[in-house]
Amino acid sequence: MTAPVFVGDFEPGSSEWHAARAHGIGGSEIAAVLGLSPWESRFSLWHRKKGLVAPVAQNDVMYWGTRLEEVIREEFNLRHAGELSPAVTVGTWRHAARPWQIANPDGKLDGALYEGKTAYNDDGWGEEGTEEIPVYYRTQCLWYLDVFGLNLCHVAVLISGSDYREYYVERANDEMALMRERAAEFLDTLRENQRPNIDEHDATYAVVRELHPDIDDVKFDVPGYIAVPYLDALDAHKAAVAEKQRATTEVLDAMGTARRAMFDGEQIAMRVAGRGDNPPSLRATPSKKTPGLKVSAA
Repeated sequence: MTAPVFVGDFEPGSSEWHAARAHGIGGSEIAAVLGLSPWESRFSLWHRKKGLVAPVAQNDVMYWGTRLEEVIREEFNLRHAGELSPAVTVGTWRHAARPWQIANPDGKLDGALYEGKTAYNDDGWGEEGTEEIPVYYRTQCLWYLDVFGLNLCHVAVLISGSDYREYYVERANDEMALMRERAAEFLDTLRENQRPNIDEHDATYAVVRELHPDIDDVKFDVPGYIAVPYLDALDAHKAAVAEKQRATTEVLDAMGTARRAMFDGEQIAMRVAGRGDNPPSLRATPSKKTPGLKVSAA
């Protein structure tokens, strides 16, 4: 394994940081390439790489995630003092043979990598001490391990501001190979100017809005292959909303005065008190499922 190449030490989100990743795929981007990111789609990432829309604007979640990185890393180092070498920041790197494969891990220690995360709740996070982490973070860890030629990435997460947990990701050559293949194909579409198909992702909708900021007072004849699915979707949505209301009312009626609705040993809904003089209503509480643990789910 050839050692990775140091690119630079840039402030995350800075113009230099974006420039270093402009012609490659970073660890936080590979999930979008695979269609596994909750924040970015292939469509939106493609347009950002082409420079057709602005980089993702920092929001409060991103701001506090960045601010807490050092705190979480310090906690990890404190808990493993004398057991592991301290995880230290290392900047931005690229693969020696694949300069488009970019790595910006949160930390590196002797023979391993480190990633620190924050989460609003524990959705997607399984039993502590396992590899059961959200798949979009798994892809990031595997991407970095591939660049550095290492076998283990420690993952620390702070959930809801007070629930600290640790997980790990081990090298998985088959998943890494799939990720490299998909990334290379994505970069080909950039060079060949082949725009990805529009999908259902919120980021895709946001990018299309950004692409067309002006409103001209003209009429546009929508072709049938676009108009018909749109009209069908509106009808289906209306029917689904109506059926959801009917089914919700049926569950609420069947529950009587019970607080929690259970099915097959799992809670599916609960009655919550109304505000003021309003009677209780039903709130859906689907069981928390860990997203697909393997990149092959893409």
